[in-house]
Amino acid sequence: MPFPTYRSRRLRESPALRRLVQETRLTPSELILPLFIVPGHGIRQEISSLPGQCHLSVDQAVTEAKTVVDHGLPAVLLFGLPAGKDPLGREAYSPTGAVQQAVHAIKRAVPGLVVITDVCLCEYTDHGHCGVVEGERIVNDLTLELLQRTALSHVEAGADMVAPSDMMDGRVGAIRACLDDKGYYHIPIMAYAAKYASSFYGPFREAVQSTPQFGDRRSYQMDPANAREAVREVQLDIVEGADIVMVKPALPYLDVIARVRQSTDLPLAAYNVSGEYAMIKAAARLGWLDEERATLEALTSIKRAGADIIITYFAKEAVRLLARGGL
Repeated sequence: MPFPTYRSRRLRESPALRRLVQETRLTPSELILPLFIVPGHGIRQEISSLPGQCHLSVDQAVTEAKTVVDHGLPAVLLFGLPAGKDPLGREAYSPTGAVQQAVHAIKRAVPGLVVITDVCLCEYTDHGHCGVVEGERIVNDLTLELLQRTALSHVEAGADMVAPSDMMDGRVGAIRACLDDKGYYHIPIMAYAAKYASSFYGPFREAVQSTPQFGDRRSYQMDPANAREAVREVQLDIVEGADIVMVKPALPYLDVIARVRQSTDLPLAAYNVSGEYAMIKAAARLGWLDEERATLEALTSIKRAGADIIITYFAKEAVRLLARGGL
């Protein structure tokens, strides 16, 4: 109806009214905190490119997992750094690897916390790519067996869910078949279904020392110009057995999140990646924006686009801000 009969500002007059009519609600139960696990003991070393995030030895990861539970967060996503790297990333699927040890220790200390593991080889290979390399070509099918072994080693250590992030064709089906064959048919897969070859991964690559030693990842990660392809990738992973699908990164791809949301009723995750986190932190440090409001605005936009689950380095900070009333 025309002004003055209808006045939009009536429902914006007070914080209570704004909360009453808020369309998108962000809650701690939708947030997952990534953790970086390293070999050793007593290690909690801040990552320079990710202020507030740390490399954690297994004992420190257990301590951090307890704080995650205290914050009311439901899950963590574990990434690992090996003691040594090699062409086949053998420590990715070693039963004594840092991630495998952390999974076992965390589940023993805080059994109610959902422990998800990233399944990929890039952190573990000396060439920095997510698969087996022949010459300068990343070989798809030879990589699948190593991804199966990695996922199985995580589940045998006690992981509640595995999350393949490599973007090799057929890896969801291969992992599903492997887990089912070993009796782990109850373990869900969260697939990095639409993962783009993005410049926003820079701080993460520093954190896990996984910058490719030659070329780049555009032969297996998605072209940032493509959106219809994302829907196709998601549907392929669903057919192969994915239980949750993911779009990564999040903020530059809100349109893709929205498209994927319309294409499936499976739970949809979005990864608020390292570059998105680092930009807000850096701008706030320079006094260019309000970090707290920018954090919640960014996370709310991801939820508004259609994500059910948000993986974010802001998870604990967001919980504190939401407890104070949110936006």
